[in-house]
Amino acid sequence: MRILISGASGLIGTALQEQLVRRGDDVVTLVRPSTHPAQTTHVAWDPSVSFIDGDALEREGPFDVVVHLAGAGIADKRWTSARKAEILSSRTNSTELLASALCELSTRPEVFVSGSAIGIYGSRGDEILDEASTSGEGFLADVCRSWEAAASPAVDAGIRCAFARTGIVLATSGGALAKQLPLFRLGLGGQLSSGRQWLSWISLDDEIRALLALIDSRSYSGPVNLTAPEPVTNAQFTKELGHALNRPSLFRVPAPALKLALGGELVDEALLASQRVLPRVLLEQSFAFAHPTLSGAFAALV
Repeated sequence: MRILISGASGLIGTALQEQLVRRGDDVVTLVRPSTHPAQTTHVAWDPSVSFIDGDALEREGPFDVVVHLAGAGIADKRWTSARKAEILSSRTNSTELLASALCELSTRPEVFVSGSAIGIYGSRGDEILDEASTSGEGFLADVCRSWEAAASPAVDAGIRCAFARTGIVLATSGGALAKQLPLFRLGLGGQLSSGRQWLSWISLDDEIRALLALIDSRSYSGPVNLTAPEPVTNAQFTKELGHALNRPSLFRVPAPALKLALGGELVDEALLASQRVLPRVLLEQSFAFAHPTLSGAFAALV
């Protein structure tokens, strides 16, 4: 297939692109005009100014599939008003721009896989959540609702749209786990606050395999939770990671310390939020997880 990808330089995008090329697909990437990666075929765009090179998009197509993964990092920086605006606009503006551009092509793609996140459910304590659950409250929930709604031009045009509501992706090359590993390897790792908050995770390997399923199978449309079938509490996560590294993990980081370092709203919504999410749609489609348990994932990763 010929596949267009945004966010191809990120953790998930890089791994997905490698797998697509490995299996024989042709990949075209969306890049900023100032970036011209010689090793890839690309189309220029800049969502911040609502620009996409429509002529190049037409010329490089037709595309069978478009995968949209672009967006500013959620927990990379403190949540100032400007940063929150960037987190929102980088997702909604880019999604609406791309979805609208796809509708203008002489041959539209069959599939539009658009990134989303389990942040749409908000912090819900011990409540078990799946794709049928209502959305929650808070900044991230608002972002995710707007993010998915921005794809409406593609939905209205009859393109099969799947929203990949991704959990915490575990990889040693980036993301949350990569930041935690140095401390845990020194025996300085520990749980966050009470540790009772639920954490819904997925290995990078399963994330890519799930995205490929969304690309390949017409059975998938609408929201799909990309999380492992066994969410854990933060205390369990801490214990399992310490065990995998054969290091103690006895420390506890109090919430006030986290909030002092990173800001209260970010900590409450991104680090201490409790989200017990199940991948009901994937399981109903008999998706076989390579790493259904956290212990198995850590054994493979570290």
